[in-house]
Amino acid sequence: MNYSQIPSPCYVLDESLLKKNLQIIDHVRKCANVEIILAFKGFAMWSVFPILNEFGFRRATASSLAEARLAVEEMGDFAHTYAPVCTDNDIDEIAALSSHLTFNSLAQFERFAKRAKSANKAISLGLRVNPEFSEVATDLYNPCAKGSRLGITSEQLSTLPDGVEGLHFHALCESDSHDLKKVLDHFKQHFGHFLPNLKWLNMGGGHLMTRKGYDVEFLIELLKNFQNQYPNLQIILEPGAAFAWETGVLVSTVEDIVENHGQKTAILDVSFTAHMPDCLEMPYKPRILSALPEPNPNFPTYRIGGNSCLAGDFMGDWSFEKPLQIGDKIVFNDMIHYTMVKTSMFNGVKHPSIGIWRENTGFELVREFSYEDYKKRLS
Repeated sequence: MNYSQIPSPCYVLDESLLKKNLQIIDHVRKCANVEIILAFKGFAMWSVFPILNEFGFRRATASSLAEARLAVEEMGDFAHTYAPVCTDNDIDEIAALSSHLTFNSLAQFERFAKRAKSANKAISLGLRVNPEFSEVATDLYNPCAKGSRLGITSEQLSTLPDGVEGLHFHALCESDSHDLKKVLDHFKQHFGHFLPNLKWLNMGGGHLMTRKGYDVEFLIELLKNFQNQYPNLQIILEPGAAFAWETGVLVSTVEDIVENHGQKTAILDVSFTAHMPDCLEMPYKPRILSALPEPNPNFPTYRIGGNSCLAGDFMGDWSFEKPLQIGDKIVFNDMIHYTMVKTSMFNGVKHPSIGIWRENTGFELVREFSYEDYKKRLS
């Protein structure tokens, strides 16, 4: 990737890296004979949906009316929809755009199931359940944390309401297949007695099968064994990050270097809070392609600051082989999943453009953002 050809700031997806991920996911799908669909909450860059279609990925999971519309309009098929809550204003249209609709609570099912069926007679209805087990360490991302609002616990579900055809659980976040095995053990303990009478089971997302070191073959065997035990079930997985894991970068530029009590901060034309929010929320420290793997006191070291006025819009520290200069490119790795879908226009700072690095033709700019984009979000 030739960064001199890329405007700053800009998210850039590498087409060849996306295809490598799709090959891995396709391998799992075919070997395990399961349905794997894209979760828009992690990756919704619809300009590359034609590439997904080439590999046979034409379904998506939606968590809102807007995402359900995107599934139909840009992927060309009905959505698997789950939202923590549906409303009177959106239930009819959501149902019309969905092949599957999962409700988060029994109260929501009782309130909206008949309306969903009236809007779409072919829709398959399900419930999200909470296995009350997860090895996700960060509570912000743990759907099974104590007191979670997500999913129905076994003590609340003595029998299945009429019309329920499937169950859905989600208990992983960038997790391994061995973590799924532990979750499945708890799930079967709490809800296994319902499975022989159902049509489908959605195992949610968080299956990071494209990460280096992920035990793909264990996942395949785990899914095959589960299907052998419950041959009546269609098994569905809906990873988001796995599709776009390490497929691209965020290109930025050093605009200033300030110093305070010996602390040097390189201020960029991007913002952590607005353009890389997971870095502060999780938190995690992203890799910078030109920086040393770890801070080194023998090399020039900098805190990296964002361009918003939030005092905490920074991370540190990174060391470089030579001092940074104004105008230097700073390239953050792995900034395609859970970035574009979560950005904001806080402070009105310039939103990064979106581009694709094509295998044969190089950089293609597919989206720029302007003052009008900022203004139209407000009133």
